[in-house]
Amino acid sequence: MTVREHYKTNMRIALPVMIGQLGHTMVSVADSIMVGQLGTIELAAVALGNSLFAIFMVFGIGITSGITPLVAKADGMKSKHLQGVLLRHGFWVNLVASIVLFAIISFLTPVLYLLDQDPGVVPLAQPYLIILSGSIIPLMMFMTFKQFAEGLSDTKVAMVVIVGCNLVNVGLNYVFIFGKLGFEPMGLIGAGWATLIARILMFIVMWIYVRRANRFKMYNLRIRVTRFRKTVTMRLLQVGIPSGLQYIFEVSAFSLAAIFAGMISATALAAHQIAINIASVSYMAVTGLGAAATVRIGNQAGQRDFLNLKLAASTIFKMGIAWMALTGLIILIFKNQLAGFYSTDPDVLALAGKMLIVVVIFQLSDGIQAVGLGALRGFTDVKIPTYITFAAYWLFTLPLAFYLSQYTVLGAMGIWYALAAGLTVSAILLVSRFKRLLADFVH
Repeated sequence: MTVREHYKTNMRIALPVMIGQLGHTMVSVADSIMVGQLGTIELAAVALGNSLFAIFMVFGIGITSGITPLVAKADGMKSKHLQGVLLRHGFWVNLVASIVLFAIISFLTPVLYLLDQDPGVVPLAQPYLIILSGSIIPLMMFMTFKQFAEGLSDTKVAMVVIVGCNLVNVGLNYVFIFGKLGFEPMGLIGAGWATLIARILMFIVMWIYVRRANRFKMYNLRIRVTRFRKTVTMRLLQVGIPSGLQYIFEVSAFSLAAIFAGMISATALAAHQIAINIASVSYMAVTGLGAAATVRIGNQAGQRDFLNLKLAASTIFKMGIAWMALTGLIILIFKNQLAGFYSTDPDVLALAGKMLIVVVIFQLSDGIQAVGLGALRGFTDVKIPTYITFAAYWLFTLPLAFYLSQYTVLGAMGIWYALAAGLTVSAILLVSRFKRLLADFVH
């Protein structure tokens, strides 16, 4: 393949995933923008609820992601039977995992009262979080079929499903939050119900597609209770759990950063939510390139094709850098207008504007580390990257963020300086790890 052909293949696989990933984060964006019209306290409550839920959500998504590189590698080996086995085992593994995560979130909701937040925030955040937590089950089941299809380079249908169901979510937000079409205004709780209903619909549509599409009939994908093969189950978990932990270490750093901001004031927390929402748009899109890197590298590794593997990797890293540079420029130019969608509070907007300058600074590091994690997952290398993300975010970023925000004059801005430093450390270490594996692959 020529370099141009690699760019085209990367884009064909990545673009639908990028749009789909944007769809996931747009749920939080829509909730924040629409609830933000109710006031600063309500916006802070959404920030608190989403911050705790995001930790478990990304862990669940990480568990499901174990399917993609294994299916991609089996595709490179032309093993259709193994691909069907992987989906059937993945279905039951992810169903059990999602129920466990739902139970854990529900059990932990009273912890919100122990986080030293504004007294008006927690009573609003808790019922919202309880409803939102139920959506993790249909979300993980949707991701099961999405990850299987992506492993076979089929990314467009999942994109359409995500975008369509998120439009449903926005419509339901409008109806439930503000009380339209005969419904009583439900405020924050209405946003939670809208997300739950939209994610149930997402799962049902994707399940029907994979079960009935002609292109998947050869894989014997009938889902039934069957005797588990220990080796298959363990392989899915060996890739999925570390992948989930990688997501947790990064996202929990941002989630705990929200708690640190809430310990300062509701204004700081609301500003943090605006900045993190805007930053998450570019980040979630670039994780689509990371997912494409997993598929491309997993497939080329299965074929033992070093030259095309190297070209696939280099082109997709360049695409990630270009995307983050573009979005960084957009954020820099339109930061005030973007923040204005969320709030009219001048104190919140002023602080959010300063935070968005830091977002611009760490765009390249964020993109490189996101693609790096996907590329390493293509090699099914998840153990060392997990250690790297743990060290970068929990041993370095979080202590620094807590110290700068609580014990220096930097306040909430100290949180964002720490996040920028942690993302840079992570990017450097992950790229170094990938280069080492690439050299080993030759030999």
